[in-house]
Amino acid sequence: MSTSLVWLRDDLRLADNPALNAALRAGERTAVLYVLDDDSPEVRPIGAASRWWLHHSLHQLQRDLAALGGSLILRRGAARDVLPAVVAEVGATSVHWNRRYGSARAIDTELKVSLPDAHSYTGSLLHDPWSVTTGAGTPFKVFTPFWKSILAGPEPRQPLVAPSSITGAVAASDVLDSWNLLPDRPWANEFPSQWTPGEAGARERLERFLANGLGLYHRRDEPGIESTSGLSPHLRFGEISPYQVWHAVESIVTPETRANASRFLSEVGWREFSYHQLFHNTDLHRRNLRAEFDEFPWEKPNAAHLSAWKKGATGVELVDAGMRELWKIGTMHNRVRMVAASFLIKNLGIDWRIGEAWFWNTLVDADEASNPASWQWVAGSGYDAAPYFRVFNPELQAAKFDPDSVYRSRWIEEYNTPLYPEPIVSLSDTRARALADYSTMRGERPPQ
Repeated sequence: MSTSLVWLRDDLRLADNPALNAALRAGERTAVLYVLDDDSPEVRPIGAASRWWLHHSLHQLQRDLAALGGSLILRRGAARDVLPAVVAEVGATSVHWNRRYGSARAIDTELKVSLPDAHSYTGSLLHDPWSVTTGAGTPFKVFTPFWKSILAGPEPRQPLVAPSSITGAVAASDVLDSWNLLPDRPWANEFPSQWTPGEAGARERLERFLANGLGLYHRRDEPGIESTSGLSPHLRFGEISPYQVWHAVESIVTPETRANASRFLSEVGWREFSYHQLFHNTDLHRRNLRAEFDEFPWEKPNAAHLSAWKKGATGVELVDAGMRELWKIGTMHNRVRMVAASFLIKNLGIDWRIGEAWFWNTLVDADEASNPASWQWVAGSGYDAAPYFRVFNPELQAAKFDPDSVYRSRWIEEYNTPLYPEPIVSLSDTRARALADYSTMRGERPPQ
């Protein structure tokens, strides 16, 4: 009896999984493998909040596979070593995986040569990065023409249906609990009230958004109302695919919701754009994409300021509300993310890489492309970034997008009481200093 092996990574789902679909067609038995690789130098180990999500997502996937007759093989170690060993153990005659696009793809390239009949598929993006280029054949560096190019092309393929049964192949497996992915402190206690990791949770989240959120999506910048999808962690772990999201939206859109649907799908496009940046710049979380930012005069971080930012104790209301939301439920409203990042970079003068690393550890949707690309956007050092001179004013942002203080009062327990601290810095003074630093970087005279 022939055996095929599917190697899952950030694609923890059964429906619309091209690699799994191909493996089921290729062999009479199918071995399903997940490797926790914290050892390979090309792999960026995931942060604490993501590890919480991964534990619960893998647990749910184990149950889903078992219900179909299959099983999930768990192994820990360097994929270069683990994968060939499992191939030999199960006697796999073919190996299948969905592509990844960061530095870890070097591992896949090596294994594709050394393993028997290895195949890779497009599963997590609508388009592979090499298939979307400018007329000159170069990568897009501006989002609008990038997205227009995609919209002008063929419609994304229809999602693949989930298998109805799997004839599994048995091999030794680690016990999930032995990986100790769950935090050893009560930090993540509120995560379960907010999130349901796994494929079923992703479907439920999408259905809820289509029923209740899409009609309000034109108010997506207002953090006090429920108008966003909450799909980002499900997409990050591949519990749902962008193809499924795309066609689910298009299936229910009406003339009245077309503008909202287009805006929402463009956010899926920004995720694609981030991954295209990552593919061409695998050190995206370490290196300024715009080289002139290497000359920015970063100062040694003020430890007290950095600690106050992390704890949501800066005395700047919208920033503090966002940072407390992040700590309590592992996510933050997108508009507030931009404000909190701008405050760290431009008001506190702290290198964007320090903020990116904190978000990497505390976000359940910490994504190797979107997280650093978004930080570089705010800093001004990335592709199609905010102008270097744009400094988000947290007070104006709060007045515009949280006028009734719904969001701030939700996350700041001592809001509007004497216990709430004064701002740790002057917004106007630190804005002026940031603009002077940017002028120095650009070799210009500082503004007077």
